[in-house]
Amino acid sequence: MGSKKKTVPFAGTKEQEAELLKVIKTHKNDEGALMPILQAAQDIYGYLPIEVQTMISNELDIPLEKIYGVVTFYSQFSLNPKGKYKISVCLGTACYVKGSGDIYSKLMELLHIEGGECTPDGKFSLEACRCIGACGLAPVLTVNDDVYGRLTVDDIEGILAKYE
Repeated sequence: MGSKKKTVPFAGTKEQEAELLKVIKTHKNDEGALMPILQAAQDIYGYLPIEVQTMISNELDIPLEKIYGVVTFYSQFSLNPKGKYKISVCLGTACYVKGSGDIYSKLMELLHIEGGECTPDGKFSLEACRCIGACGLAPVLTVNDDVYGRLTVDDIEGILAKYE
């Protein structure tokens, strides 16, 4: 059984669209305009769903496939929305050997999402990262700017409860 990615419906506003169109108009004739426009679009929307990529494609007259290729090539861009609380689990070597893989699995189980996804209510998103430089606290996870270290699987429910 393949897992079906849960998607959060696109909820862009007319104000966001107007802001994006203004950015596109400002940069449209610049050499290399696509990257700054994509960065601005992600700042405006928080991620780059196909609806936003299509707007950029239409306005710049660049094929959607090219825009999608750029968005998926660079790790700074996200195709999925981020939650109000962005959970990032370090899977670097020090954290992994101390059990961060189990912590990541527990989060997927409790949140009912896969890595890279956002809960349907938009509250939590989950991702893995490589070393965050807190190896002495391994295993480590962050929730937005809060760092939690020396974790066990049993700590996870309590951490999530702080953000409910």
